[in-house]
Amino acid sequence: MLPNDSETKPPGQKLLSKLSARTKWLVLAPLGLILIGYGLCVFSEAGNLKHTGSPTTEWVILGTYSLILVNAGISIFGQAVYFRVMMDVRRETRRSIRKLETKLASRERNKRSRDRKRKSSTKSN
Repeated sequence: MLPNDSETKPPGQKLLSKLSARTKWLVLAPLGLILIGYGLCVFSEAGNLKHTGSPTTEWVILGTYSLILVNAGISIFGQAVYFRVMMDVRRETRRSIRKLETKLASRERNKRSRDRKRKSSTKSN
């Protein structure tokens, strides 16, 4: 017997799928920026170690760690940008749908009022 798809998801993934795009954006954007900043600080420290004559393995490992942090931060921030764009597209789509609905409702009202005018003018003749 195969387990359901919902049973195979880890608990964290279930939680993330329930969050709104706005919440994901609010969490991921600062987290990505913090990781980028921290990675750049570690990179600066690795450069300082290189120039002060520390062992090569020490500053190479620290530099590699800094690159991992910076790339992770860029990736997370990119995901935050994706959610922000998704929010903006949804908002613009809803706005344009509302405009179209208003326009259609206005046309319907105008059509009904013209029909009433025609009926009232034919009755009086």
